[in-house]
Amino acid sequence: MTDRTPEEILKGPYGPAPRAAERIFDTARELFYREGIRAVGVDEIVTRAGVTKPSLYRSYKSKDDLVAAVLREVETGFWARFEAAEALHPNDPKAQMIAYFEVLARRSRGDDYRGCNLSNAVVEYPDRQHAGRQVAQAHKHELRERLRAKATEMGASDPKALGDAMMLLIEGVFTSSQMFDGDDKPALAVVGAIKALIAADCPA
Repeated sequence: MTDRTPEEILKGPYGPAPRAAERIFDTARELFYREGIRAVGVDEIVTRAGVTKPSLYRSYKSKDDLVAAVLREVETGFWARFEAAEALHPNDPKAQMIAYFEVLARRSRGDDYRGCNLSNAVVEYPDRQHAGRQVAQAHKHELRERLRAKATEMGASDPKALGDAMMLLIEGVFTSSQMFDGDDKPALAVVGAIKALIAADCPA
């Protein structure tokens, strides 16, 4: 049994097509990021994915469950980038954070950059009981703790304050980069800002 039409099968490559659940997930992830989670309905997701609505509900009990699943993958991607910056500079937490912010600044340059889906979800869903909001908020709490721990590793005079300042810089990039275009984004100043913060709060 397939969700593809005969025309799609005839035109498509040999071998199995992506499963309906995979197409639903990938389509939802793209649409949620580009257009906003609440703006995208189930009908649009299944139409763009080329599947039926029952296919979606066989994989996810509701749109909210799909939202939570997408945000969990977004979180996995976030930590992969964060930990890659750490791996570039073993035992050097200052260089690790500067490397992370350098990558963040580069990623924010694109006019199609929509910040962080997790941050956007917190704004879109004021209800703290919403499944997507809970995934996003738990991630932000963990990020705050990891940034404070990183500040402690740096030898900051006030690790909590430095950790929270780094958190604010990250969230500032996510938000402000959606308001400005091209090379005129305030987010591009973030590398200089993090270097200044580290220099001010951490003894040489």
